[in-house]
Amino acid sequence: MNHEEYRIEHDSLGEMRVPAERLYGAQTQRSLLNFPIGNERMPAEIISAFAILKKACALTNEELSILPSEKASLICEVCDEILSGGLGREFPLSVWQTGSGTQTNMNVNEVIAGRGNQIAGKELLHPNDDVNCSQSSNDTFPTAMHIAAACSLHEHLLPQIDETAKVLRELEEKNKDVIKIGRTHLMDAVPLTFAQEIFGWRGMLESSRSQIETACEALYPLAIGGTAVGTGLNAPEGFAARTAARISELTSLPFVSEENKFHALTSRDALVFAHGALKGLAANMMKIANDVRLLASGPRCGLGEITIPENEPGSSIMPGKVNPTQCESVTMVAVQVMGNDAAIGFAASQGNFELNVFLPVIIFNFLQSARLLADSLSSFRQRCLAGIRPNRAVMEQNLSKSLMLVTSLSPVIGYENAAKIAQHAHKEGLTLKQAALASGLIDEKTFDEAADPKKML
Repeated sequence: MNHEEYRIEHDSLGEMRVPAERLYGAQTQRSLLNFPIGNERMPAEIISAFAILKKACALTNEELSILPSEKASLICEVCDEILSGGLGREFPLSVWQTGSGTQTNMNVNEVIAGRGNQIAGKELLHPNDDVNCSQSSNDTFPTAMHIAAACSLHEHLLPQIDETAKVLRELEEKNKDVIKIGRTHLMDAVPLTFAQEIFGWRGMLESSRSQIETACEALYPLAIGGTAVGTGLNAPEGFAARTAARISELTSLPFVSEENKFHALTSRDALVFAHGALKGLAANMMKIANDVRLLASGPRCGLGEITIPENEPGSSIMPGKVNPTQCESVTMVAVQVMGNDAAIGFAASQGNFELNVFLPVIIFNFLQSARLLADSLSSFRQRCLAGIRPNRAVMEQNLSKSLMLVTSLSPVIGYENAAKIAQHAHKEGLTLKQAALASGLIDEKTFDEAADPKKML
């Protein structure tokens, strides 16, 4: 860099050259130089969570007469600018940095101070003494993790679950009268309506939603106020509870101060628990997507019981081929979420003494899972589920051929006799009715009454 392209900043280790146009300072620049690893950057959700946190801390410090109003107002102004989507280029740090997230905490502190001083036209804010007042990276980063995680679930993922469940409910209404053969173990089973099958899918999503909401309860207690090791050193009395209350006001979520700050700093069990609910959703989405693509398989040599939207050509060599690409996308997302769950579990198990030092990788994977699941649900709903149509002719044909209607005969002639009829029909290529009448165990009228699919629902 030419002299005109940089300015000299300093931290406790000495001077650093920082690009002249950047608002951040020496510690951010050191992190950029020391961790040139991968392309993964600290998620925007974490930066927004830090802006909420720093604003809440400034207001509490002002209320407790720790920070002058001029400084607190300036910090809040910059935090609002960050929350409105500004200053994004000022947060370039890699996920693969210090395990406590200290450098991202200082990145935020430096940017707020730099931008605040720019607005004020004078050197008013210090990143440590003012923006980080009453705080430590060891309590701010875990707090930002919980804020980012809970907000991402409530603002993005849960609404997408609701919208998808709504589409499935509409499909149920349209398909109440459509009777089809059920399948267990990939083999023929007894009948059900297509609406009942869809109801099962909707139940999976609604169950996952309930589990995610329950998991959010574990995210609401916050570490802020514990400072370096959980003792609250350098944080004034009442700081933790007041700051948590302000965060709750800013997010409209019921955040509170964690009573046991030692647990709050060293354990990441709440994020493990919450991500477990995301893994449960991923498993359910995998199952639904697999059902859809199997039911739509064909169009002539598969099950072909439903049709799904034809969104794009499916083959570069086979003309006219269309594939269930939305289903494939969902299942890839599910696999990624399951992998993320393993990474989060391993990382959370590695807390040593008073601090876990795998924080960035935990929240990176958590937020990626929440984002992928939300986006995947949106795409799958709009480009696949909403366009599902039953192939009634195929469903009726499969229903009429099924031998599992014999189940309705068990109460009449007994399980073993019914099994013999089904086996004879399959071996001889007969219909179930032909085999039943040939057995002499049941007459036609009794068979027709017992083996009516509508009575088996």
